[in-house]
Parts: sequence; structure tokens; C-alpha cells
Amino acid sequence: MSRTVSSWILSSAKSSIILQGKGRWYSICIPNRNKTKWKLVFSKTRPSPAGSCSLDRTFSFPKAFRHTSTEEEHFSFQLSPAQINDILRAGELCHRTLDLNGKNANSVLRFESNQLASNSPIEDRRSAATCLQTAGMMFGVFDGHAGAACAQAVSERLLHYIAVSLMPRQSLEEIELAVEAMKPVRPILQWHRHPSDVEYREITSQYFENLRVYWQHLLDLDTEPGFSLEEAMICAFKRLDSDISLEVQAPQENELMRNIALQVAFSGATACVAHIDGVHLHVANTGDCRAVLGVREEDGTWSTLPLTRDHNAYDEFEIRRLKREHPRSEEKTLFVNDRLLGILMPSRAFGDVQLKWSKELQHSILENSCDVEALNIYQYVPPNYHTPPYLTAEPEVTYHKLRSKDKFLVIASDGLWEMLSNEKVVKLVAGHLTELNMQKPPLTFKKPINLGYMHNLLLQRKSKGLASLDQNTATHLIRHAIGSNEYGEVDPEKLAAMLTLPEDLARMYRDDITVTVVHFNSETIEDYYRSH
Repeated sequence: MSRTVSSWILSSAKSSIILQGKGRWYSICIPNRNKTKWKLVFSKTRPSPAGSCSLDRTFSFPKAFRHTSTEEEHFSFQLSPAQINDILRAGELCHRTLDLNGKNANSVLRFESNQLASNSPIEDRRSAATCLQTAGMMFGVFDGHAGAACAQAVSERLLHYIAVSLMPRQSLEEIELAVEAMKPVRPILQWHRHPSDVEYREITSQYFENLRVYWQHLLDLDTEPGFSLEEAMICAFKRLDSDISLEVQAPQENELMRNIALQVAFSGATACVAHIDGVHLHVANTGDCRAVLGVREEDGTWSTLPLTRDHNAYDEFEIRRLKREHPRSEEKTLFVNDRLLGILMPSRAFGDVQLKWSKELQHSILENSCDVEALNIYQYVPPNYHTPPYLTAEPEVTYHKLRSKDKFLVIASDGLWEMLSNEKVVKLVAGHLTELNMQKPPLTFKKPINLGYMHNLLLQRKSKGLASLDQNTATHLIRHAIGSNEYGEVDPEKLAAMLTLPEDLARMYRDDITVTVVHFNSETIEDYYRSH
């Protein structure tokens, strides 16, 4: 196995002209001399000229460990265990929820998150926040394509739109009065961020102004907004996508903001957001990120409860929906090569205005823009483009009332689900939790406690092989996703090979992976049912 993994990957990379499997975003199948090539249409990377802006400032694992090309002379897949851990743990984030008394009355016990880049730089984003003016916590995973711009914008803005949608009229009026009087505004969210989760302050003021227009619209309604949580999430998703589209059409004197708006609108992102308030769990999903619940049954076995479905060409509901929305004459061209109009894998996404706008509007906006090539915006109208929009950001919202047997929620980009099934993910998390619990000192000891007794406990744990490699459950999942062999065990040599894949090859074998694992407080959930 040792020589097989690395030598096969390298030899196939240097000899093959066919990009299979992972080359999935914005690709067109082009027959050429009886050979099939995948041409990546929108995700070309060009050096940015001086004075241009790039939205791809974010963390990637240390460059020293990663090759930039398969053409390098001294090509090696060797990494030490310490280097592997440094790469895998670079994006770790963990937060435990406690009240002012140091106790936890929240149904969320803690959450753990991590991400690993395949694209350089990474196009995935994530968000986590506590709602300060309403109840609950929110967690989001955003999978970008054709660049990171749209995923970045959505990760910064969507949770605010949801929170505003849930606020009562009185709270909205208080915020509006404070803004009018130029007084400080009480924060809406408390963010839980990794230091590398970047924020683009250059455009924050414009984002705030458009959020303000949204809450002014809610105040203009004749009655109390009174959205249900499902309605609030749907409204927030659709409104943000509309704002992304309108912002790039509005006159803009500031060139930097104009360029950012262009990159956001012409790239895209799928999104999966969970809102948890007590025992009430809502998941809104647009695209092919996924949320799965891990359930421990009474007999101690684990089961899997999917809370989303992938919006793509493999989903019969999506196929029927799109056929209803377009003429019968387009039925055979809606999906080509399992892609929407032959281009995009997900059938729902933010941004991607080239699949939503008319040809005339696209031409008008891009004609009046600066060098769109420098912004990595590819001007392409697919064939059979007759009745846009073909793409929507409207989410499907699933409600689930938490039970004490619901132990954790996994939200992840499709980079994880391409490697691991729902059932495998739940099994890995459950096994990891068992392993971590067995590492903890027992709550009760035989008396008297002496060094010999403690020494025996340590020996027992060592003999059972319970030394956990990762404390962060999301890292544990990523390690298994890219490093598991056919027996489901992590192969160190395969893991090193997958982590050192050069930038011109990595996307063929794996996608960006972002994972958030939310652990539930069973005691708090049980208390709810005892009191109701």
C-alpha cells in the first residue's frame, strides 16, 4: 500500500489529460478528437493586476507542505505525523455554551468546526452565532464555486437577515431610531469565529445599509411581521439573494465596492443553516450541503436522520420542479451531463446571476465593467438559455423537535459527503464520542484512591488503544474522509498523499471540506419535556 497510493496518484496526474470526478463546478464537457476533456469555465485563476481586488484572502494550510505543480522535480508525498496534524488542525474551532453562572441551560452543549482546503484558496465558508435580540443559535456552512466571493458575502450576511426577520416590530423600531439618531446600535448577533474566518470591512457599511433597507421594509408592513421561523428563513434567503443581484446593478462610484459586487454576483454559493432554539431545530438548505442528525436509540445503537436533501440533477423533486417552471420544449436541455444547463451541479444557489438574468442584462452589466477577466469573471451564456431564471436561492426548510436521544447534528459541505455516507459520518462521530468519554477520568472512584489504582486505569486505557488523535470531532471526520482505506481505517500514507497534492491536481481527488458538529445537551432537553 505504501508505494501504491503516492506513485499511482503522481503517475496518473502526469499522464492523464482527463479530469474526472471532482472537477465539477462550472464545467463543460467538450469532445475533442474522440477524447473527453473537462474545461473549467469559471474557476480559472489569474494573477491579479495592481490595483485590482481579490476576495480570496483566507487561510489555507501551510504552503510549505503543499506542492504547487505536478511538474516539480523533487515531488514527495512525505509528511511527518506532526505536520499532518498541523495541517488538519489549522482551522479548528470549538465553543462551549455557558450562561453567566457557568452552567449550561442551552440545548446546545457545544459545537466543533473545521475546514480543509482543496482549492487554493479555499472557497468554503462557515458561520456560527448566538442570537442576542431573539432566542437561539445559528450555524451555517457555505460551499462556494467560481471563487469564494459569494460564499464570503453570504457567510457574513445571511445570519443577520434571518435574525432581523425574527425580530418583533418594537425591536426593529428601536434599531431604526438609533440609526437615525446616529447612536450605537445594540448588536444582533454574537459571532463565534476562527481567527482566519475573514471579514471584508471595505464593504461592511454597504451591507449594513442594505440590511437596514430590509428591516425598513418589514416596518412598512401594516401589521407585526410575525414570521414563523420557517417563513423567516425562506424570506431571508430570498431577500439576500435579491440584494446580491441588485447591488451589482446599482451605480457605484467606488471601484473596489463595484468589483466586489461583481465578483459576489457572478460567483455562487450553496448554503445550509441550522437555527436551534430550545428543542426546536430548523434547517434551511439551498444546494448540496447537507445536515444529518445522529440518534442514539434505546438499545444503544445509532441511527441517522437526514434533515436535508441535495438539490441537483439526481433529485427527482428538483427535476420535476424545474420542468414545471419552464416550457416543455426545454425538458431535454434543463439538465445536460447531470448539470443544470450542462454547467452547474447544484440546482439551487446564491449568486450565479448568469443563470438568473436575461442575456441582455448580463451583457449590459459586464459591458460597463472594468476588466472582468482580472476579476475571474467568465462571460459565457450556455446554449438553450431561453427562459431565465433557471436557478433559485429559495431554501427548503425542515423542522425537527429535538428528543433526548438526538445527540448531535453534522452540517457539512459536499466535500465531506462525497467521501463519506450519512451513516458512516454518524458512526464515526458516535465512536469518537465514546472514545473521548472513556478517556475522561471516572466520576466515581473506588476508595481509597491510590497511585496504584490510577496507574491500573491508565494501563487499561492504553491497552484498549483509547488514545484519541483528535479532540475536535470535525477534524476526526476530515481525517477519515481523506485518509480512510477500503477497510475504513486511516492509512497514514494515503493521508499524507492527499494533503500534499499539488494545487493543479488536488481538485481531481477531493473538494474543499467544511464540517460543523453541534452536540446537544440531553439533560436540558429532558428538562423541557418534564416541564411541559
